[in-house]
Amino acid sequence: MNSSRDNSLSTLKRGSTRETVRLLPRVGIFVPFAIMLAIILSLSLMGLLGAELMPDSFLRKILSAGLGLFAIGLTALILSRLHNEFLSPLVTLREWSQRIRAGDLNTHIPLPRRGEFSGLIRDINSLTDELNVLTGDMDARVKGQTEHIASKTRSLELLYDIAADLSTTRNLDELLEQFLDTLMVLVDAQAATVRMLSEDGNTYLVASRGMADTVNDQEKVVPVNRCLCGKIALNGGIGIQKGVGDCNIHLSQPILQNPCSELIVVPLQYRDKILGVYNLFLDRPSSELGKDVRDLLNTIGRHLGLAVEKARLDDNERRLAIMEERNMIGSELHDSLAQSLVSMRLQIKMLGETLHKKDIRSAQNEVRRIRAAIEEAHVSLRELLSNFRSRMDERGLIPSIEDLIERFKEETGIAVFLQNKWIGSSFAPVQEIQVFRIIQESLANIRKHSNACNVRILLDRTENNRYSLLVEDDGHGMSDEPGEGFRGENIGLSIMRERAGRLYGNLTIESDSGEGTRVLLEFPEDPNPPRLRAQG
Repeated sequence: MNSSRDNSLSTLKRGSTRETVRLLPRVGIFVPFAIMLAIILSLSLMGLLGAELMPDSFLRKILSAGLGLFAIGLTALILSRLHNEFLSPLVTLREWSQRIRAGDLNTHIPLPRRGEFSGLIRDINSLTDELNVLTGDMDARVKGQTEHIASKTRSLELLYDIAADLSTTRNLDELLEQFLDTLMVLVDAQAATVRMLSEDGNTYLVASRGMADTVNDQEKVVPVNRCLCGKIALNGGIGIQKGVGDCNIHLSQPILQNPCSELIVVPLQYRDKILGVYNLFLDRPSSELGKDVRDLLNTIGRHLGLAVEKARLDDNERRLAIMEERNMIGSELHDSLAQSLVSMRLQIKMLGETLHKKDIRSAQNEVRRIRAAIEEAHVSLRELLSNFRSRMDERGLIPSIEDLIERFKEETGIAVFLQNKWIGSSFAPVQEIQVFRIIQESLANIRKHSNACNVRILLDRTENNRYSLLVEDDGHGMSDEPGEGFRGENIGLSIMRERAGRLYGNLTIESDSGEGTRVLLEFPEDPNPPRLRAQG
């Protein structure tokens, strides 16, 4: 259709050009030549007749006057024809062009009954009608493209909001609630739900909007073979159902208070795995929402599937971190209290033998050793309780470190200077716990042994994408090598090295007598290096 219009327009243009070229000789040559020929002929006739045929002066005057009137009439006739057939149409053409430039595409040129311009004016009017049709078609296309771009922009904004929520919202239920509110506004739905697929062959409701509480209770757990939701959860694709009559069959009351035109079921999909579905209850058919709405809903389902899978992985990682932390607590209890209790059991056995021998002096010595062991065990227990009472802050690693430093300064009076170059960095839960405990153990050692006045903690990044942690003090340092110090101190340092190993990092401890102590930890950005992942 468009090509035929373009061909018609080209034909009209070529016809109008040929008509104009054909008229130019008549306008430029014929009319002036006819006027000059008439005047010359009149003057010649007047001269010839006056000189030869009519010698009488009176007759000559009458004839001259008649010829003059004839010449004047002929000239007036020619000028009148020139005005009516050429000048007046040209003025009309000029007025038409001015109206066209002003945007009035419905204007037409009055068609003369005769004259050389009648064919041209007829073609111009046809060209104007064609131009009006083409302009209307172009306006409709521009309007359609504008609406399409606006719809795409709105869709991109929605996807951006969902992607932003994926990176900021840690609570999956909160993310799904926010998503339902946004999606209902987008498609003008009266209700929406999100259902997750469980391993026991059911779908369970995790979030809903626009439905009564009694309906939510009845829809809490639904078998996959009952309705369209389960079919989509098993097979994928987008399902569309007219009305909600099939849903009301299984309920004691209507699922919605108002009539529903269409139910759309979209899978929550991560790669090739379907994790659940979300439902939209529409007041109007989805076909009225645009031709791209299904692709948009499917893309949103994949984004939410990614969010659900990410939340599951985060939960698993937190559980693993808790298990590792419990194992670490067990190791610390075994290396400190358990050994002290075993030692005290032997000492109590020796005390019993000494009392049986009635060796009072030896018994008193054993009692003093047992009392010292009990005091040491009590101190170790208080340190363990103090360390593990300081839990990670929900806001993340850096706020937890800052709170730990504030408590340390209040309890010891030692000045602590924190230099944080980890701004914008994100850590896995396992990394956060291990780094926090290493800083905690370093500060505990400074409080017990260093007599320091100042402590500096530097959180930095190296050029090869590794993180570094430096804790240094200006205390008296360690008089012996770290492996030859007090038993409790050796346990603390060995635990720090174990934590560094969990980070796949290196722990270096430097200390000279009177020069303070430096604890340097370096670990990679990736909590699971490629080599270790390949081994797993």
